[in-house]
Amino acid sequence: MGEQDVRMASRTGRWILLTTVLGSGMALLDSTVVNVALPHIGEDLDADLGALQWTVNAYMLTLAGLILLGGSLGDRYGRRRVFVIGVVWFALASLLCGLAPNAGVLIAARALQGVGGALLTPGSLALIQASFHADDRAKAVGLWSGFGGVGAAIGPFVGGWLVDGPGWRWVFFLNVPLAALCVPVALRHVPESRDETARGRFDVLGAVLGAAALGFVTYALIGEAWWAGAAGLVIGAGFVAVERRRRESAMVPPSIFASRTFTAVNLVTLCVYAAFGGFFFLAALQLQVVSGYSALGAGTALLPTTVLMLLLSAKSGELGERIGPRIPLTVGPLLCAAGMLLMLRVGEDASYVRDVLPALLVLGLGMTALVAPLTATVLASVDVSRAGLASGINNAAARVAGLLAVAALPLLAGMGPESYRSAEEFGETFRRAMPMCAGILVVGAVLAWTTMRTPAARADCHPECRVHCGVTSPPLDPGERERPGPAG
Repeated sequence: MGEQDVRMASRTGRWILLTTVLGSGMALLDSTVVNVALPHIGEDLDADLGALQWTVNAYMLTLAGLILLGGSLGDRYGRRRVFVIGVVWFALASLLCGLAPNAGVLIAARALQGVGGALLTPGSLALIQASFHADDRAKAVGLWSGFGGVGAAIGPFVGGWLVDGPGWRWVFFLNVPLAALCVPVALRHVPESRDETARGRFDVLGAVLGAAALGFVTYALIGEAWWAGAAGLVIGAGFVAVERRRRESAMVPPSIFASRTFTAVNLVTLCVYAAFGGFFFLAALQLQVVSGYSALGAGTALLPTTVLMLLLSAKSGELGERIGPRIPLTVGPLLCAAGMLLMLRVGEDASYVRDVLPALLVLGLGMTALVAPLTATVLASVDVSRAGLASGINNAAARVAGLLAVAALPLLAGMGPESYRSAEEFGETFRRAMPMCAGILVVGAVLAWTTMRTPAARADCHPECRVHCGVTSPPLDPGERERPGPAG
């Protein structure tokens, strides 16, 4: 059975679906459960707020910097091979996270986790695209998206249960048995595939410079070190120069930004995912530190946003196809901003039904309105041959936005290194941070209203444009997967 010949009803088809769901589920669970565990990690490891920020950001830094390169490696050397390497790498790094004796080791292990995530995340959808028959591909992607949405929805609940039960280390240990199940299934039942036309060198220099620039800027924001910010800007300028010189062989080819809509929608992405990243980092702490929730209570409390997206994203995508992206990408961020402002009511004596739930419902409706049309607009803004590249860049932009928000918001809100240990101090800084998140969303709404002039997104957009978690980032596109890196 060759590439793109597998049918959904076949045994091989079911094994492929199981493998990709398990692999991507590891990364999804990890991205949604760690925030809930942060107060317990800080208490157990005697870590300050900066260390907790790095616990989140070390993972996002390597993932954002290497995810495009990871997709290129799979296309060149075998998608199954690179996917399996990513799963094993991710599991070993997770084991190291769970065994970490101090915050420094945990942060280093989280960075290694991000490398594994950059290998397995693009590989999961690439395996579906490369293996399934054209008649079954959309159904396979839809099932993958649906199971992924369920995994994202139960992530905070599972994380809270583990933290309150056997302890926060099991948030990471959980990945080991998942990988132990995924790897042998992949090696035995998933066919190998690669892009036989891929040639030339990878843009390793671009990947290194991009990750280094992000790392220095993040260090500057968390550690308040001006020299690191200056170094990050210089290295960032070097990254831009390298990408311009490499042109179409670059990891991020400048020519793709010739599309005005593509550029605009990525600016909107930066705004909305910066707000999401900052909100979910701080909200999990606020509910536990200030409102007195357990880890399980905080994780369960945050479920309505993801559940709403899981239930309504398909309808939102269909609406975006009919009316175009301008209204959804304007109204969605404004609703999210209103939800975050409603979180100002959440204090020491907050009632879940009266104070927390209304804010999360409004936020969830806003996220539902904007995420699917945003992803569909990214794919519709470029030629179909560049859909994979465009989607990958947008995914990386979302992760970079969350990375910078988690680094910058505590600094801008005046949070001290030990503020998360004091309900009064953290509550005051949370009340300063939420209007900042709302303001970023308003900027995104204004950008969308003034720049979105395109017709409705393509009707043939892939199912994962409409059904997915969307909290951490948009999904990668499994369609035409032009990969950056190899020279022509």
